[in-house]
Amino acid sequence: MDILNPATLQSFLAEHVWPVPICDWGYVEDDQVLSFKNFLSWLERGDHGPLSYLSDHRAKLREKLTHYYPDFKAGLVFLFDYSHGPDFATASGPQIARYALNFQGADYHLVLKDVLNRIGNFLQTRCPSLQFALSLDIHPVLERDLAHRAGLGWFGKNSMLIHRQKGSRFIIASLLLNQRLDFPQRTIEADHCGTCRACIDACPTQAIDGDRRTVKAQHCISTYTIELFKDAPAPHGYKNAGQWIFGCDICQDVCPWNGREIVAEQLLLTPLQEEIKAFFLNRPLREIISELEGLSNKAFERKFKGTALERTGRVGILKNLKAYF
Repeated sequence: MDILNPATLQSFLAEHVWPVPICDWGYVEDDQVLSFKNFLSWLERGDHGPLSYLSDHRAKLREKLTHYYPDFKAGLVFLFDYSHGPDFATASGPQIARYALNFQGADYHLVLKDVLNRIGNFLQTRCPSLQFALSLDIHPVLERDLAHRAGLGWFGKNSMLIHRQKGSRFIIASLLLNQRLDFPQRTIEADHCGTCRACIDACPTQAIDGDRRTVKAQHCISTYTIELFKDAPAPHGYKNAGQWIFGCDICQDVCPWNGREIVAEQLLLTPLQEEIKAFFLNRPLREIISELEGLSNKAFERKFKGTALERTGRVGILKNLKAYF
């Protein structure tokens, strides 16, 4: 049997071309979620707002990884960097959160499921007795807590996990394993936000509770533009946000740990990226509204199938656009 160690895994990750770079990864064995009490307090305050799926029977599952994956003995946590990509739009026009565009235009859940399975299958070639389960933000796992325990960053005041070198523009995705590996564990990263209030002061809807390092979902632009699929009132301050029609990057864009404004690489667009750019970006909001109103829900689903925009749907996107008028 081949040896499985950090060097063999790193070599595998480096030799393969992923949809976006894996900017860092870590290893963790601790099953105990450190921020679970904070999560329960957030729910008790009602700060999850319309995200009712977070407070149902799955809330308790997030207390320990073994509640979700009973065979858990260890985890590998990967950070997928979506900060670089083609230049889609300027800040003066309609804007879509970077993560929705820079996984080649595809829904990152679909992309990263495939990547995690490829990594897991590689691990099994080196250790046939190893079994694994996937962990993304659709699973009942507090994924930022898991990454924090793996030594990959700290909780910023906007609740994002912040990595010392890479900032916060990444998606966390993990493999939960049924056995421990002979991998070192990093120490937990200290807080490096200090007295900075950039994200708090920049949020136009005052959604960030900096003292608790949480977001009030009912005020968050990303909640409004992604999670509310039907007509609903926009959070106060939404019209001052620019023209965010899916997601929001404001608190990340002002974070000093994310560095200066990214100069996008000149890359060829995939068909999905071309579709999104042609329809939503670099043209007036009223023109987009008119075209959406001329589509049926089914036609919208066919047009944007496999993208993050499919989740919110035609009616939800129209709600976001019309709220600016």
